[in-house]
Amino acid sequence: MKLKVLIIILVVHFFAATASAETVNLSAAASMTDALKEIITGFAAAHPAARIRPNFASSGSLAKQIDQGAPADVYISANPKWMKYLVGKELIAPGTDRIFAYNKLVFVGEKRSRSLALDKLTELDRIALGSPQSVPAGQYAKQALEHAKIYTVLAQQRKLVMAKDVRQALLYADRGEVDGAFVYQTDALLARNAKILFIVPDDSYDQVAYPLGLTVAGAKNASAKALYEYMSSTEAKQVLKKYGFEMGK
Repeated sequence: MKLKVLIIILVVHFFAATASAETVNLSAAASMTDALKEIITGFAAAHPAARIRPNFASSGSLAKQIDQGAPADVYISANPKWMKYLVGKELIAPGTDRIFAYNKLVFVGEKRSRSLALDKLTELDRIALGSPQSVPAGQYAKQALEHAKIYTVLAQQRKLVMAKDVRQALLYADRGEVDGAFVYQTDALLARNAKILFIVPDDSYDQVAYPLGLTVAGAKNASAKALYEYMSSTEAKQVLKKYGFEMGK
């Protein structure tokens, strides 16, 4: 009889432990990959029972995945547009979306003998940028090129190389497969060969803001809520600063 009671107690404890070890599906912009991996490591040290499952891709692709039913508890976009898209679909828990961090757009490539500027990009043959349809960095780059009145010219001359996300654009430039690429300042810090050729003028594109939010499903997940709160911690902010991001609220 005592053995049966012991077995029941062990089984109850097992299922209780399993239930508490919630999986958190984190969908985040590709440009935040390295910073978030370190933030996740810090969070895991304080919450060993939580299992974080990250999904890094372009913000638009992730938003569409969530809209189509893909599991997601926490969403971080590189453009408020896609957060607004999910808010409009009532897939983000009310009151949880806020600005997490800020970034800047730069142009990278091999070091050149002559200085380069936004309005001189027509002199190049191949320019990489994330696809403006789904990649925020590409949308910002398109805004800057339109501001300089050269986007249409570059597109007609087929000089624009579209990448699936900002990290692929960086890779093209780092390998020398293009003459240059539009990436975030934080991505440029990760390049092995490519250098920042110029910082894109702030007044030529919308401010790069990263909104963070809990999905409706995430608001019911204790570990997801804990991760969401941890994103505001001093530790998380220090990691963001380390990787070149500017602080959000």
